[in-house]
Amino acid sequence: MNLSLLLEMASSASDERIAVVSGDVALSAIDLDAAARRVAARFLEMGATGVVYCGTNDVSFPIALFAASYAGIPFIPLNYRLGAEQLQPLVEANAGAVVVAEVMPVIGAGAAMTVDRRDLLNESFAATSDVELPGFVDPEDVAVLLYTSGTSGTPKAAILRHRHLTAYVIGTVEFAGAEPEQAALVTVPPYHIAGMANLLSNLYAGRRIVYLDAFDAEVWIDTVRREGVTQAMVVPTMLARVVTHLDGSPADVPTLRTLSYGGARMPLPVLEQALELFAGTGFVNAYGLTETSSTIALLGPDDHAAAFAGDPVAKVRLGSVGKVLPGIEVEVRDEHGAVLPVGEPGLVFLRGEQVSGEYDAGSVVDEAGWFPTRDRGWIDTDDYLFIEGRADDTIIRGGENIAPAEIEDVLVRHPAVDSACVVGLPNEEWGQSIAAAVVLSAGRTTTVDELQAYCREHLRGSKTPETIVFRAELPHTPTGKLLRREVLADLAG
Repeated sequence: MNLSLLLEMASSASDERIAVVSGDVALSAIDLDAAARRVAARFLEMGATGVVYCGTNDVSFPIALFAASYAGIPFIPLNYRLGAEQLQPLVEANAGAVVVAEVMPVIGAGAAMTVDRRDLLNESFAATSDVELPGFVDPEDVAVLLYTSGTSGTPKAAILRHRHLTAYVIGTVEFAGAEPEQAALVTVPPYHIAGMANLLSNLYAGRRIVYLDAFDAEVWIDTVRREGVTQAMVVPTMLARVVTHLDGSPADVPTLRTLSYGGARMPLPVLEQALELFAGTGFVNAYGLTETSSTIALLGPDDHAAAFAGDPVAKVRLGSVGKVLPGIEVEVRDEHGAVLPVGEPGLVFLRGEQVSGEYDAGSVVDEAGWFPTRDRGWIDTDDYLFIEGRADDTIIRGGENIAPAEIEDVLVRHPAVDSACVVGLPNEEWGQSIAAAVVLSAGRTTTVDELQAYCREHLRGSKTPETIVFRAELPHTPTGKLLRREVLADLAG
């Protein structure tokens, strides 16, 4: 199974309904398939060994992705927001690839191998001679190279083969199961695994995909209403901005059946406000990683509704990522590799057909197929998976493992605090001390002493930050992941 076969299936089942929309351009699955084949032939004629996509959400994105699949070459979406110094080495690392760009020229790319993404929509962008597309694309071939966000250092390329991505889609989505009126709003960028998964899964389901090339809370709400969007996916920073924009008013989006969130940790206060404002919408927490071809665990609408209704057990599980999907196995291990019992936190390992765990520098999957996520977490008695955060972020104070997220959740519940980041600083007595960078809500004030007292009241003394500093903002990636290493460097300096 390969990605182009997913498009072939979608186009064969199409009744000319629109598959993808971006601005005033709309394509059916049949249109998309024809465009992808035409562009694939042109790419092969150019001698391309891959397709680098450097642009925002647009119908050119699925054309370029499936063209790469039909041509039997890797698709490599890059973060178009990167500066020249960061973008150039990534482009040069994929020498021989055609570069599909939104803004030209692209640093590091040759003019002869650079294409304006708008050209992909032009029927004249086609091979000038007879070019035969590969008759068979091996499921073991590389489908996508996705560069990780680089929150802890230099980005590295995660390798996703056709079999990984198709296993995720086929294992989680009913083919052509969407009703004609269903539409999915996609705002996560093409270089994020969620952007890739949203395209593949919605196309396979037969659901209309509505693209926004940039996120704006007001535009997002207006688009949901205007397009009759039934499904949407956001990262936590997006949902926080929507909640702020609504300012306590109901969302008034009667068509929106499901709102999924993921990509980074969701602050519970933001989620609680959103549950109140989006009455009638089912919330889904989707947890996954680039290396797992997207989602591996879900916390569904029933769990969210029960928590909102006051069920104490469900309220606790609102802090989980739900249950793992069928076909995914999970183990929690200690630092020596021993499997831990239920309820005991440790390192999370995953195994399944959609799990890659492979990078340009090699695979980290062990001989039994287990992938080390480098996340810390635990599983409760009913198989709900809780993720504390990255193992590297764990603070070890006096021999006690402390999850920064636990302290951050308390801090952001203080009425004066908008957001917070907790890190561990070197300390001769305790090994590490706890420090927090805090952003205050607009028009609110507080003191370090008041916040420390608040933490002692809701946690215990050993988890109260010894250091608290106030900042105007916290650093994040474009997809909402907190750049904890930058906060650590700031506070350690």
